[in-house]
Amino acid sequence: MIKATGITKSYGALRVLNGVSIDIPQGMVCSIVGPSGAGKTTLLQILGTLDRPDAGSVEFDGENVLRLKGNALARWRNRNVGFVFQFHQLLPEFSLLENVMMPALIGGESRSKAEKRAKQLIDYLGLADRLEHRPTQLSGGECQRAAVARALVNSPRVVLADEPSGSLDSHNRQELHRLFFDLRRDMGQTFVIVTHDMSLAEDTDLIIRLRDGVVVDEAHHHPRIKDEGKGGKD
Repeated sequence: MIKATGITKSYGALRVLNGVSIDIPQGMVCSIVGPSGAGKTTLLQILGTLDRPDAGSVEFDGENVLRLKGNALARWRNRNVGFVFQFHQLLPEFSLLENVMMPALIGGESRSKAEKRAKQLIDYLGLADRLEHRPTQLSGGECQRAAVARALVNSPRVVLADEPSGSLDSHNRQELHRLFFDLRRDMGQTFVIVTHDMSLAEDTDLIIRLRDGVVVDEAHHHPRIKDEGKGGKD
């Protein structure tokens, strides 16, 4: 589904990625691991078209999406890619429901349809009693599940997550890890997760290891977490 070929990226004299090529099949839960400075977040941003490489291509189902520019690229990204960040990035002046709806509204969806879809996801994630709460009224685990709902509201083909459990305690970290597999089972998304958390990485279908801007290892294996059960509450 996602194929990156020969990705290079430098910032001034610093070469961050040096000819990275990866291939992530549809429906995979994939982790990207490596030491700080290995290029993990830069690669994730390029896969999500938030940044452009100096050289190389990124294909989704055979389409080189880096050929898109401006509004066309923004529309493609809005419809096809969901993002989850380490510190959830919810907007404090809006309710949980409004935060989750926002990508759908930006994409041109009617308010009624956006609200219906957002409420379905919020209910799935066990947050139905928090609809009107603002982020400051939510726990860390609730905020991160709201961020996952926001990432899913446009039914994207892939969800890209950058250290999604990095700010969570051990209980909420485990709940979030299981949630990714529940979502893959129930909604069919492909997940690409940058993480320092090897307990999460070892649960994924594919581990890609980066070091000094190159892929040093790829490991396919059967994860310990099975696609069973629903994501839990705090």
